[in-house]
Amino acid sequence: MAPTGNISLTALAEKNAFHQKFIRDEDERPKVAYNQFSNDIPVISLAGINENGGDRAEMCRKIIAACEDWGIFQVIDHGIETKLMNSMTRLAREFFELPAQEKLKFDMSGGKKGGFIVSSHLQGEVVQDWREIVTYFSYPIKARDYTRWPNKPEGWRAVTEAYSEQLMDLGCKLLEVLSEGMGLEKDALSKACVEMDQKVVVNFYPKCPQPNLTLGLKRHTDPGTITLLLQDQVGGLQATRDGGKTWITVQPVEGALWSILVTMVM
Repeated sequence: MAPTGNISLTALAEKNAFHQKFIRDEDERPKVAYNQFSNDIPVISLAGINENGGDRAEMCRKIIAACEDWGIFQVIDHGIETKLMNSMTRLAREFFELPAQEKLKFDMSGGKKGGFIVSSHLQGEVVQDWREIVTYFSYPIKARDYTRWPNKPEGWRAVTEAYSEQLMDLGCKLLEVLSEGMGLEKDALSKACVEMDQKVVVNFYPKCPQPNLTLGLKRHTDPGTITLLLQDQVGGLQATRDGGKTWITVQPVEGALWSILVTMVM
């Protein structure tokens, strides 16, 4: 959905404005505070993921258990450079701080395959999410359309390319672990997912004047194979394992990445 008029959601938030189209039905509204953290989600070290032996076997066991129990877990010692993660986070903040007219140069409404938009790129949604997003495909490389990638702030393209490369490598290693856990050959899922798509999605949730009436991102499951999520320390990510009867707000861990098993393996 396109922004309201020619302004962004950030501009609305600065004016303390709130529109009816963001109001969720009562049963869809937040049930748990964004900062009421739970430590129920496993935090798993990937140290030794490139080796064979007991440490890798124990790591695999923990990952499979987390997938069966929650379908989501945090990983540390994952090999993604801290400097790179910090740069990606900084550039994301700087992009969303740009004036509305700068962000709207990459407006992806009307079916464009990437860019900036408020709420969601999905068509026909009646109630909007309280978020701004930048999204585009980074893999396969031949499918990259750099005209849909932000050219501000400076360094966005180079940092995103390096970050995407390291995430792709980590994703493939996690697929190997999942293959082993299912009793398959180590490279079974990687072979099945040859020429994998990788989509960059950067979410920003401006301060909301009526947070009890809306959600930054509605209840959902991710499509694809696996999601790797870098979260800041503000919190707000929530998970359920009983079909939405109960929810927890997951505890952010500095330097960790969320690994989310998604709804479809092809």
